[in-house]
Amino acid sequence: MSRLNLTHTSEFIMLGFSAHPQLQSTFFTLFLLIYLMALLGNLLIITIIGADARLRTPMYFFLGNLAVLDICCTSSTIPMMLEALLSKAKSISFSGCITQLFLLSSVLGTELLILTLMAFDRYVAICLPLRYTSIMSMKFCVTTVITMWFCGLVNSTTHTSLITRLSFYGRIALDHFFCEIPPILKVSSSDTYINDIVILLADVFLGMFCFLLTCMSYIYILSSIVKIRSADNKRKAFRTCTSHLLVVTVFYGGIIYTYVRPALNAAGDKDKVVSVIYAVVSPVLNPIIYSLRNQEVKRALAQILSRKIFSSRT
Repeated sequence: MSRLNLTHTSEFIMLGFSAHPQLQSTFFTLFLLIYLMALLGNLLIITIIGADARLRTPMYFFLGNLAVLDICCTSSTIPMMLEALLSKAKSISFSGCITQLFLLSSVLGTELLILTLMAFDRYVAICLPLRYTSIMSMKFCVTTVITMWFCGLVNSTTHTSLITRLSFYGRIALDHFFCEIPPILKVSSSDTYINDIVILLADVFLGMFCFLLTCMSYIYILSSIVKIRSADNKRKAFRTCTSHLLVVTVFYGGIIYTYVRPALNAAGDKDKVVSVIYAVVSPVLNPIIYSLRNQEVKRALAQILSRKIFSSRT
């Protein structure tokens, strides 16, 4: 049999939950609840933004895209995790694993770019308020977001196509909860030098470059906030940034830990736990952070609920 056929007929055995077989039902219930919370929370954000005309601004346009990405992220990982928890074999086909890897990589890359764009939006709003409308025009926002989705797809396609060229003989044990680039490269029987180089380049651009741009944006933002004399205006400016900072901290921390460390040959056993944080937990936290800390979102939700209650009574 050719090496290509061996590669495509291989199965991956997911060992992420194997260390605690007695907790299978608990894990299943936990991840099912997380998935439902992520779906409902992000769908609620999308519904609120679409229903309230006052929220049709660049910041909420980006937030809506972030919610769509979070739904895609959890939908690409958690259903297969639930299936593995119910299955005794805990196996996934090569094609199924590659499909999951493609979707997850595309979403993660796009989300890094969207979060960077959201930081730039806050920079313009606070540091250049008089030019905000002209810079952050809807045409610019839509064009930029489409470009970022395309970049995420190109990045994912590159990684996926390179991985399909590798060899995986027999049924491979994958010590992870879902299919992701670093653990898959570790179990390949081929030379992964080219893959490592491409990952390092992606780390520099999508990881470090976006992270530095975000940091620079917030350095300028903080310096501008310090100069604001009104205490109320300072609090308002901080409020518009803290939600995004919390999301960025959780997401970037996990991405850098999982993707940059393996590229530096420093991967560890904690990687799979950190992956769950940014791929599973973060999509649940994002709508909670943005809704609980955002007065405009809470007001819009209250108005939608009041209209629903009023219409049902009439």
